Amino acid sequence: MTTIKGPAIFLAQFISDTAPFDSLENICKWAATLGYKAIQIPTLDARFIDLQKAAESKTYADELKGKIKSYGLEISELSTHLQGQLIAVHPAYDDLFDAFAPDTVKKNPKARQAWGVQQLKYAAKASQNLGLNAHATFSGSLMWHTFHPWPQRPEGLVDMGFSELAKRWLPILNEFDNCGVDVCYEIHPGEDLFDGITYEMFLEKVNNHKRACLLYDPSHFVLQQLDYLQYIDFYHQRIKAFHVKDAEFNATGKQGTFGGYQSWVNRAGRYRSPGDGQVDFKKIFSKLAQYGYKGWAVLEWECCIKNQGDGAKEGAAFIKDHIIKVTEKAFDDFAATGADENINKRILGID
Repeated sequence: MTTIKGPAIFLAQFISDTAPFDSLENICKWAATLGYKAIQIPTLDARFIDLQKAAESKTYADELKGKIKSYGLEISELSTHLQGQLIAVHPAYDDLFDAFAPDTVKKNPKARQAWGVQQLKYAAKASQNLGLNAHATFSGSLMWHTFHPWPQRPEGLVDMGFSELAKRWLPILNEFDNCGVDVCYEIHPGEDLFDGITYEMFLEKVNNHKRACLLYDPSHFVLQQLDYLQYIDFYHQRIKAFHVKDAEFNATGKQGTFGGYQSWVNRAGRYRSPGDGQVDFKKIFSKLAQYGYKGWAVLEWECCIKNQGDGAKEGAAFIKDHIIKVTEKAFDDFAATGADENINKRILGID
């Protein structure tokens, strides 16, 4: 068993043009004051990290790591959620996802995809230069518009979709392997990898690539009504990153899992700050500790009711209180009889 590291915080939902969220220095001071021990860094804002420079310059990476360490913090993981999304975009979403790309590749899906691939490859090398062993991202999606189809999906569509997704990701996975870093897909509605079965179908297409791992976030499973505890039993060997995010599902006679096109606060399924939803984090932390999860517990603040400042403050204490310092001995060691083959034979009645 392993004691989980934490608390850490994902910066994506906090970065803005207002202090203390407007620079790496300010946000590090803020996070450290709240009791966080690490930050998960999104990689599209040069105020916080120059991803290409971190990939190409070990000196820059060391300086960045040193600056963060000066505030008593580490980097838990880098994140390319937005760039990873661009590896696979169905044309229906082109206008929406162009917002994640630089102006030079907008309105050009092939160039946008190539830019996304290069970003992921930079992230692999940057992670290596920073001494990280896990990376958070999204898979992208070619098939999400068919997840609840009418008319029915044509035969072979799903197999073709996962084959194409694997084709696009394999060179990236190989680059991460060269750098000794796991790719942790956040299993998420809107991605082609949105539950255990879709992950398994993708895994088969990438030949069970050892770097095709998981970012575990139970909130997405509450909204899908998926057993988020048994999920850990199934996939614990592949879980290499962990978002602490809560959620609740309150079905009514008017709406259920699809949410009725309502705002987040009015949906049956909605995200909440840790402790305010329905996720049983005590059991989650116990299972992850039992299975020897070696990574960080990272707060991802997404709540449709509570403000982000209170969510971040409470989240640090919440994670700290849930981390289990694992035992180094069995509770009944005091009654141990030692190893003696002859005694064992007598107990078993063996001559």
